[in-house]
Amino acid sequence: MTSPHLETLTERALDLWQIHGRESPLPGVFLAVAEEPTGPLHGVYQPSLCVVLQGSKVSRVGHRTYRYDAGKCLIASLDVPVRAEITTASKARPYAAMIVNVDPAVVAELLLDHPTTGTGAEITPEALAVHPLSRDLIDPLERLLALAKRPRDIPVVAPMIQREIIWQLLNGPQAGMLCQVGLADSRVARIGKSIAWVRENFNEALSVPHLAMLAGMSPATFHRQFKAATAMTPVQFQKSLRLQEARRLLLSGGVDVAQVGFAIGYESPSQFSREYRRMFGAPPGRDGIQLRNIVAAESHG
Repeated sequence: MTSPHLETLTERALDLWQIHGRESPLPGVFLAVAEEPTGPLHGVYQPSLCVVLQGSKVSRVGHRTYRYDAGKCLIASLDVPVRAEITTASKARPYAAMIVNVDPAVVAELLLDHPTTGTGAEITPEALAVHPLSRDLIDPLERLLALAKRPRDIPVVAPMIQREIIWQLLNGPQAGMLCQVGLADSRVARIGKSIAWVRENFNEALSVPHLAMLAGMSPATFHRQFKAATAMTPVQFQKSLRLQEARRLLLSGGVDVAQVGFAIGYESPSQFSREYRRMFGAPPGRDGIQLRNIVAAESHG
């Protein structure tokens, strides 16, 4: 897609960022802006559409790598822990992206009302996929951001535009993935039930047979399907969630490193420190101090 098709959308996103930062006044809509490339950024992607307006980014899930730049969009169909990096950004042309959460209930409703939608679309087992941004999406995305200047209209109009965006996704190259989000008995939806349990109980002992039961699969099938979707085993998935939660606790400060390890489910402080360092590049105590220093510097910048 050529840049003129993104110019208005980019301008609106950057204007909103200047006023509101990441949290836009539109429910389920977030903005990301960076004026320089970043190191690894760790987080959990939820079912969503991420549209890159300027710059470029790389997201990694397990051993899989997804690269996307201006005019491309990343679709997430499951909650997955991700390591990402913004690779192209400058003060003159900052990295800019907008994220729109995808409500599975809206997907399901549209599929019920229009049962032939997405028929024949290729279904991918992966939780993430990159596609060119359809021109049919530009107009509703622009109208959605423009609503921020009309707060009285947001509660009524925003849900209708977000529904329109999902409709366009269901009729584009992302249809196969989005259909899986809305179908209650789809592979993605069933794996999603097990992921929800892990996210809510990440500090508990993990039982693959229990997760397989939640997904309505045999343990062997579940293990295979889970890894196909997330590029991780259930144990690796849980470990990633645990360590991300540990980093959040360390950032808050005033918490002993060993206590953090125990709080997220580790019985051995040395194992916790070793695995934390492997994921984040520094032992937990030092990383926590560095994170707090960065946040303090930014808050005074």
